[in-house]
Amino acid sequence: MRVLVVYCHPVPESFCAALRDRALAALAAAGHETRLVDLYAEGFDPVMDAEERRGYNIHEPVDDRLAPHIQALRWAQAMVFVYPTWWYGQPAMLKGWFERVWAKDVAFTLADEGGRIEPLMRHVEKLAILTTCGAPRWWSFLVGHPGRKTLLRGIRALCARRCRTLYLAKYEMDAADEPARAAFLARVEHRLAAFFA
Repeated sequence: MRVLVVYCHPVPESFCAALRDRALAALAAAGHETRLVDLYAEGFDPVMDAEERRGYNIHEPVDDRLAPHIQALRWAQAMVFVYPTWWYGQPAMLKGWFERVWAKDVAFTLADEGGRIEPLMRHVEKLAILTTCGAPRWWSFLVGHPGRKTLLRGIRALCARRCRTLYLAKYEMDAADEPARAAFLARVEHRLAAFFA
């Protein structure tokens, strides 16, 4: 498959970077073609300005800097998101990427008279999320997993009707020692291999 890996973390030596590298290696070993979008490394601008917002429901984004991202979305048959969960959701950089790139005539269409959204990402058959979270699992469940729902419900709704999903989170990340981190990396490799088999 053609797999787009979207990575979002500002610290190059983070555990998320290790997750990214393990995911890319597992996908390559299974023979999949991958592309990496590293939002912080490329200095992606997540801020939508007033003019962009005015045209949001009218036409595809016209900012030339978004063109490679739009092309990558159209290329992908599957996507893997790697990011830290901060304040129960995606980092602002990743949220801004969704807002600016998953736009009208890219990820969805709108009827001229304001009808319902029609998905345009039906070519995406699989979504995988690899994330870290400082909170324990029970607390994340209690607050409703808003970041998880954004991707596995909202974003997934724009993808293939039978789009398969995988969500792997390392909870209590701040207290995780090296054996716990190594075990999670091994779990990610094993689960990704099975998911993309």
